[in-house]
Amino acid sequence: MKVITRFAPSPTGFMHIGGVRTALFAYLWALKNSGTFILRIEDTDKKREIAGSIEHIEESLKWLRIIPNYGPKKPGPFGSCIQSERLESYHEYAQKLIEKGLAYADPFTEEEVERFRADAVLRKQSFLFRNYRPDVLPTVWKKGIALRFKVPVIKRYSWNDVVRGQLEAGEEALDDFILIKADGYPTYNFAHVVDDHLMGITHIFRADEFISSTPRFLSLYEALEIERPLFVTLPPILGPDKTKKLGKRDGARDILEYRKDGYLPEAMVNFLALLGWNPGTEQEFFSIDELVHAFDIDRIQVSGASFDEVKLRSINQHWMRELSDKAFIELGNLSAPDETKLRKAVAIMKERARTFAEARAMLTDGELSCLFSEPSPSKDRLLAKELPERPGIAKTALKSLLEAIKGLPEAVSPDAVKEALMPLANEEEAKGKGGRGAVLWPLRYALSGADRSPDPFTLISVLGKEDAVSRVQKAIAILEG
Repeated sequence: MKVITRFAPSPTGFMHIGGVRTALFAYLWALKNSGTFILRIEDTDKKREIAGSIEHIEESLKWLRIIPNYGPKKPGPFGSCIQSERLESYHEYAQKLIEKGLAYADPFTEEEVERFRADAVLRKQSFLFRNYRPDVLPTVWKKGIALRFKVPVIKRYSWNDVVRGQLEAGEEALDDFILIKADGYPTYNFAHVVDDHLMGITHIFRADEFISSTPRFLSLYEALEIERPLFVTLPPILGPDKTKKLGKRDGARDILEYRKDGYLPEAMVNFLALLGWNPGTEQEFFSIDELVHAFDIDRIQVSGASFDEVKLRSINQHWMRELSDKAFIELGNLSAPDETKLRKAVAIMKERARTFAEARAMLTDGELSCLFSEPSPSKDRLLAKELPERPGIAKTALKSLLEAIKGLPEAVSPDAVKEALMPLANEEEAKGKGGRGAVLWPLRYALSGADRSPDPFTLISVLGKEDAVSRVQKAIAILEG
């Protein structure tokens, strides 16, 4: 069997974590089996459609490198991948049902249906349209009148879900539902069944909310005499408290906001793949090729997967560290007044930043901003760790360290700086507890002018000898003033 999967979003808003994960799993399974992945736009609810949503969907998948074989801009042998451009197909299949006596023009007004609902409430029964179906079904159907499906057999349905196993639902799940609305557009219940058949979809990756509607789909498959695809129901994505589905308040954001915040597509794909799928190994970091090799729908979990943004940031940091320094700067859109210092600072950002947004903040107003602007240290802060029993140690230490710094080569690693300066700090520590801090604190503060910054050895390595000497000399002058 040639595997054909699809991702079929509605253009009614932004792409969120749940939708993207569905697309990713369907994509991975198609790649795994050398199959076909289709992006289909289900735009039949024109009242809820939001302008620009199709472009947003395409851009989101493009960012994550989820590339469909067919999509809105690339029709397949079955025609367009946009449902509003496929109306003839739905009308054709609707006519087949009419000819079989399994579809009829809706004979009731909205007001009449509301009275039926009220009647069901009085009877303490669930409202089922089929209980009010007229004995003689009107077959003349045209635009302006909705077309309903006549459930041919009221029975209990049982089906196999690749993830959930054997499922079943009773007669209460079956009803006469609308196939085509009065505006001429099909409903989801009808359109996706027709499209999946015509596109040859073999596996439907879907959210668990569609389980309750499955008997309707099965009844329609039987009525149209078409083969049903395999259902692959994904586990829900839970919020941080692990008790309910992830909502907007919990972080269900527009997926492209993560790009803006400085997440890498490799990291997002890696993270999403592990939301409800277990590779069966201890491996945590996966490239797309590794995911394709390892992915198996038999290892998709039934229980909900918790959205953990701390985990996402950790995975993103891993992939940031895999980049070359040049790629790190380019992909992070990083800039600074001194390009040489910026390149040297990449190692610090790789160590500390978990997103490019954090890296940019470190450069502009964070702990690395001191590298690109002359500090203005205060005398009080330079003396913050002055030892009462050893007054003047800060100034004496800075003078000794200054001479050691002058003796460094122009280009020097943090380790080499540490090897040259730590003996002085250790010597002062040997004279009395706290001596090491009394030496290293004024040095770091003199170099950065900030309470929080990288260690002094790293600062000197990035600043360069000339700049470091100048800053230490300035601090000594402050202490002598």
